[in-house]
Amino acid sequence: MNKNYFEVKNVDFCAGGKTKVKNVSFSIKDKGDIICLLGPSGIGKTTILRTIAGLEKINNGSIKLNNKLISSKTKYTEPEERNISLAFQENSLFPHYNVEKNISIGAENKNNKKKKINLKEIIKFLNLTNILNKYPHEISAGEAQRASLARSLVSNPDLLLLDEPLSNVDQSFKEEIQVELKQLLKKFKITTIIVTHDSYEAFYLGGKCGIILNGQLKQYDDPYNVYHFPNSIEVVNFLNRGILIPAKVTGENSLENKDLGTIKGNFIKHYPNGSDVQLLLQPEDLEHDDQSNLKLEVVDRKFRGTNFIYTLKTNSNLLIPVFVHSHHIHQHEVDEKFGIKRPINIDHIVCF
Repeated sequence: MNKNYFEVKNVDFCAGGKTKVKNVSFSIKDKGDIICLLGPSGIGKTTILRTIAGLEKINNGSIKLNNKLISSKTKYTEPEERNISLAFQENSLFPHYNVEKNISIGAENKNNKKKKINLKEIIKFLNLTNILNKYPHEISAGEAQRASLARSLVSNPDLLLLDEPLSNVDQSFKEEIQVELKQLLKKFKITTIIVTHDSYEAFYLGGKCGIILNGQLKQYDDPYNVYHFPNSIEVVNFLNRGILIPAKVTGENSLENKDLGTIKGNFIKHYPNGSDVQLLLQPEDLEHDDQSNLKLEVVDRKFRGTNFIYTLKTNSNLLIPVFVHSHHIHQHEVDEKFGIKRPINIDHIVCF
């Protein structure tokens, strides 16, 4: 039987005497895997990281790392004995040390006997060379966050915990650092849990993605499955990647909406004929076709570089988002009619 490298089982995560996230279970299969925990601010994501690091205790369930029990109701391993590195969202640099000294502290951890990651490589990777001699009060929030991340990386921990690691990084630098961060973590096989409220960041960085809402881990799955096969209306609403429209099941592979007509595809879950359901309609599910007799009114248009996002209004006042490549010939204006290709075919039909 294969053992998971890291495992949380039936844990209530608490802070200040209050339960933040209840009865949580998830695992990381192999060393070097990266997972992301995604949810709105204040939901308890940071509490989960603090507890895993040993800064909060648990009263039920268990936490195991590399086949060793590190937390349970009766077992508690001190933070300094866990070889877990936690990089907080806020500035956690020592104010009386310059940036270089702050980073090098991570390499001086006497309890970690593992080979350290090359300090110069980390500094170059995170674009910190020009601020090494500066003190925390002399640098920007984004620079401080990157310096804190460098300190966590250089110690080569058994488990790296990153709390909103790129929240203060300039947008122009964020995508580049996401790519390089993922490459670096994979290169050194650093098992990592990343907390974020940014779904695009979570879907790119995480091999698995957990959605935390209303005090529960609602879904833990591959990013593709979380996006295309959300398991609850709560997850759909949080991801905000489509809308739910009323429909009636009319066959094994079809349903009917009074505004859009027949919709065909493969149901993820079986529903009897005649069932009234809420169909998840995502922006990429509908195709633009001005020759179609199904025309909807354009009420908004957003230009996103590679594509437009049109918001279309149906006869029953549903507002439906549709992606269209930005090079398409006819760029519809607000109040114009927009044709939808029929019949509508959706690869995966998700209903609730």
